[in-house]
Amino acid sequence: MKAIIVDDERLARNELKSLLAEFPEVEIVEECNNANSAIMAVDKLKPDVVFLDIQMPGKDGFGVLEELDYVPHVIFVTAYDEYALKAFEVNALDYLLKPIEKDRLRAAIEKVKEEMIEPVAPSDKLGLNHQVFVKDGDKCWFVNLSDVPLFESEGNYVRVFFGKNKPLILKSLNNLANKLDENVFFRANRKFIINLNWIESIENWFNGGLMVKLKNGEQVEISRRQASKLKEMKSL
Repeated sequence: MKAIIVDDERLARNELKSLLAEFPEVEIVEECNNANSAIMAVDKLKPDVVFLDIQMPGKDGFGVLEELDYVPHVIFVTAYDEYALKAFEVNALDYLLKPIEKDRLRAAIEKVKEEMIEPVAPSDKLGLNHQVFVKDGDKCWFVNLSDVPLFESEGNYVRVFFGKNKPLILKSLNNLANKLDENVFFRANRKFIINLNWIESIENWFNGGLMVKLKNGEQVEISRRQASKLKEMKSL
């Protein structure tokens, strides 16, 4: 399990490293003392989990998440408990209060293990010709993926759009993206996966991103990093 520690206080990073030394399955691949270096490190190293401080000079931990396209499992580490609700609203896997208790850290690491995604072979990816079973409460559907224009992350759930239906399924967007054919179902940003066949129009957007309008009327911004990836994938 690859991990990055992000905290502006050196003593706090050292304390967490000392605690994590008792978990041989955790490999610390980078330490960062500010938001910008954290964003670059996550993008480059693609860790399984980030231990992320919330209060840092300049951009805080939530600001880090807003700029990530690849979103690893996030465990917030902070001395303040008033951010707990917001942390889970942005899909944090866990929330640890300083000073960190070993048992709570162990529980958080177990959560990461349970959520870690097994790679899916390209031949097993789901594409337009596949049908999937969707269940939301008492309602069930057997849905052609060609009829799904987009998926939207909502906390620990994903909202599936098809026809006039928008059911929620208990699954992370990272997990879903791992199962879908990226040549058709493209990760636009940390919140949306879009069906490229449903794009009606596309235009340049702020900071090098793109804005797409889908045939169902929804508009989704493709972030700068993902816009570059899409252009590389689909250019002649």
